[in-house]
Amino acid sequence: MLNDTFRIFKSGTDIRGIASEGVADEPVNLTDDILSAMADGFILWAEQKLGKPAAQLTVSVGRDCRISGEHIADIVIRRLARAGVKVYDCGLSSTPSMFMTTVDLGCDAAVQITASHHPFNRNGLKFFTRDGGLDAPDIEAILQHAQDGDQPEKAMGGTVSPINYMENYSAHLRELIKREVNAEEYDLPLKGFHIVVDAGNGAGGFYAASVLEPLGADTSGSRYLDPDGMFPNHVPNPENEQAMASICEAVLESKADLGVIFDTDVDRGGAVDQYGKEINRNRLVALAACLALENNPGGTVVTDSITSTGLNEFIEKHLGGKHYRYRRGYKNVINKAIELKEQGISAPLAIETSGHAAMEENYYLDDGAYLCTKIIIKAAQLRQKGESLDNLLADLKEPVEEKEIRIKITDRDFKTTGQRVIDALEKFAEGQPDWHIAPDNREGIRVSFDKDGGDGWFLLRLSVHDPILPLNIESDAEGGVKIIEQKVMDFLKTQSGIIV
Repeated sequence: MLNDTFRIFKSGTDIRGIASEGVADEPVNLTDDILSAMADGFILWAEQKLGKPAAQLTVSVGRDCRISGEHIADIVIRRLARAGVKVYDCGLSSTPSMFMTTVDLGCDAAVQITASHHPFNRNGLKFFTRDGGLDAPDIEAILQHAQDGDQPEKAMGGTVSPINYMENYSAHLRELIKREVNAEEYDLPLKGFHIVVDAGNGAGGFYAASVLEPLGADTSGSRYLDPDGMFPNHVPNPENEQAMASICEAVLESKADLGVIFDTDVDRGGAVDQYGKEINRNRLVALAACLALENNPGGTVVTDSITSTGLNEFIEKHLGGKHYRYRRGYKNVINKAIELKEQGISAPLAIETSGHAAMEENYYLDDGAYLCTKIIIKAAQLRQKGESLDNLLADLKEPVEEKEIRIKITDRDFKTTGQRVIDALEKFAEGQPDWHIAPDNREGIRVSFDKDGGDGWFLLRLSVHDPILPLNIESDAEGGVKIIEQKVMDFLKTQSGIIV
């Protein structure tokens, strides 16, 4: 069992911690010794999981642009080579590209050094095999080895080879655009198309110069393409209001046809149409569903739990697909889609409203650059017909109001307390004639109300990682959110162990 020292590093399916000084009251805990122990733990896990001794393993190592990334990469690479592993040092890379090294380069595993959209002082480790990203029990096993001080045998023959795999990855995206747009000028399918990119000074700046420009696109007006691990302009995060305002502004100022934005390590993306309107959250899910169901009629789209009622109607009534609402956590959504596929159910898309989108056609890999590439392909195809992306989303009904409230859990055993509150709310809801509990909800409790009761819905769930009960509310009427919020809060005030 993990002790308090190592338990804090487990962040779902990643390892994360504090790697750099510079933030008050946040001392570095990803020390060199801890990182070395984690790398050793990964080697031992990989030997057992893959059934090979370390000396027969090939592992790629990449990093995003955080200020601690290069140093951490050096530690991980040294520990791998010390055990006899053949290492490809990929340098600055996107997270999805690291998975692709297991496909294109035949690597047994890959390690990406990243902390996604978290602040500059944070960093961590993300792992892949050919089967995809590791799950929570795998991370716990790696950390258990690290906690116990387990070490692989030292071995001769470990090698380190620098490689710029991002060139291969970019070329793959370019070929995908050429093939699917199939323009008259085949090698310049984006000629005359103005697309701006906002990389937020993360690892996504390559997309403008290495993917779009060689295909003829005008990328003038793009923002923050140069990697800078201090992220001086805005948080690289498509969910962040400042970040989305930046790309919307860039599209309007440049009079661009389209804008795309990435998070730090490019496993998430978002877009903006020619009118400066966000294609994000429910709109992004709707657009991705259009793309995924185009060649998979009647397929199932797996989403997280906080998607809107309008999105459900769009997927099922307008697109003719099936909507499977599941739990928050991008790996939960991906794993459910894979499970459905194994049961013989077509599930071409797994997507979380945060922007994690994984398509069956792309190994169920959550890849922001791949998603944006598919969006650009569709925009280019529509442009040939004199149409635009907003035509695809014309039938998406969006809520009039929406709100998220994060309710703090004060008890140390926050998961038990949170579940107790959710169970109590569900029992209460069952006795209310105007509270309609969703029959297909799979996380927390989701309740809808008729027009005279707020004309909307709420979802109360337990946060994946934090002592928080997020309460999401949407309404199709002005003032509806306030009505629904009051109903829920009146009940929550009767519960102990939370701050309302």
